Amino acid sequence: MMMPEESRRAAAFFINQIDALIKKPVRFMEVCGTHTVSIFRSGIRQLLPEKVDLVSGPGCPVCVTPNDYMDMAIAYAKRKDTIIATFGDMLKVPGTSSSLNEAKAQGADVRIIYSPLDVLQISQENPQKQIIFLAVGFETTAPLTAVTVQTAMAQHINNFFILSSHKWTNAPIDALLSDPQIKVDGFLLPGHVCVITGEKSFDFVADKYRKPAVVTGFEALDILQAVYMLARQVNTGQIQIENAYKQVVKPEGNRVAQSVIKEVFDSVPAKWRGFGTIEASGMILKDKYAQYDALQQIPVEKEISRENPVCRCGEILKGLIKPTQCPLFKKTCTPDKPAGACMVSVEGTCHAWYKYGQGRYHYGR
Repeated sequence: MMMPEESRRAAAFFINQIDALIKKPVRFMEVCGTHTVSIFRSGIRQLLPEKVDLVSGPGCPVCVTPNDYMDMAIAYAKRKDTIIATFGDMLKVPGTSSSLNEAKAQGADVRIIYSPLDVLQISQENPQKQIIFLAVGFETTAPLTAVTVQTAMAQHINNFFILSSHKWTNAPIDALLSDPQIKVDGFLLPGHVCVITGEKSFDFVADKYRKPAVVTGFEALDILQAVYMLARQVNTGQIQIENAYKQVVKPEGNRVAQSVIKEVFDSVPAKWRGFGTIEASGMILKDKYAQYDALQQIPVEKEISRENPVCRCGEILKGLIKPTQCPLFKKTCTPDKPAGACMVSVEGTCHAWYKYGQGRYHYGR
């Protein structure tokens, strides 16, 4: 990867400092799919000393969406009076025995949209149909879903619904740190989520679990700087939540976005792939907006959900194994025909390992 000379010097400084500060092997986890891709594309794993192991966590919302949700979405898609509106990366996510792609091939009306607000236009153009939006994502996408629901109410649109799988990012980190199986020495926190929530929403990582964490951006130097800051905390023992992305992340976050989420959604227990049910980790519509909740308004029978017993996506999301340790990886599980959700999204850990492998990447080559 080619870099300007000044950036090369900065990268070399961070790498040398990390090597000097870390005295024994450590595992740092990124909980953002964009970080995972950036780490691979820039070859950061190969640049860091071997005693620093970067581990991918539950940072891809597509990946953590369980089969139960996909089976429900597929059941709705099979209804003749229903249009499913979704972001494109949900089409290939496998449910128990099918996918939205397969349902679409069999005649289901499944449409790719680029913004939740697009769904309102589909609703207005198809008044005889029930339009269900697959609302999947973390705090970064929840505000726009909330605004879409409010807009639907203001415009008296009655054939628009959401199937919510919005989730809070801090919940799985808490679950990970509560699990004695998980050995993580620090976290790279997602900058775009913290734009919404603020860095204070992750204070529990340092206060409750005494683990360092750094909010960071998505360029290679951003990530190297964050690893350096984690190494410095490990070395000094001065554990805290640091913000290396202050140009866009404020301690209190985006109050407007937080307000619209609070207005529209309640926090509830939610299922996560690999984690089971985590308390207060999901978002459902408040009673005021219950008329737009597909589960409440449109009863449907779905198949009994089961996870693929051979797919090890759940363990990968918890950082217990690497994708290469899954028996399906690169064999019967590929981006063209994924057996597990972690292979679907471009931000999925398995997809990143498949695309970039573990080849040597060097700045300036």
